[in-house]
Amino acid sequence: MELEFFFDTYALIEIIKGGKNYYPYSKCKIKTSRLNLMELHYILLRDFGKEIANKYYNFFLPSIIPLNDESIKIASAMKLKMRKKKVSHVDCIGYYLAKMYGLKFLTGDKEFENLQNVEFVK
Repeated sequence: MELEFFFDTYALIEIIKGGKNYYPYSKCKIKTSRLNLMELHYILLRDFGKEIANKYYNFFLPSIIPLNDESIKIASAMKLKMRKKKVSHVDCIGYYLAKMYGLKFLTGDKEFENLQNVEFVK
């Protein structure tokens, strides 16, 4: 059985870069959100240009899971609760979606290091 994780933007970038700590996850089934792809596209567009940004956006597009209004509301409440940690809206949504779909949230973002249901890899 193939392992599945919810990859946040940090994890997606590490996979693209070939980060050695993320190598074991390169064979896992990737799930992410359209919002994470938006962040990824922006970072790649800024750093590498349109061709690379579009290439990876399209590559990961089949990996997205649906986002509904209730997910947005719950993630917004989470962001408010964690406001001192300065987590992004996108990360809050991703964390909630991972939980909702029974996936571990794969990230290297320190704000999530000690939370339940997180696979923290730096």
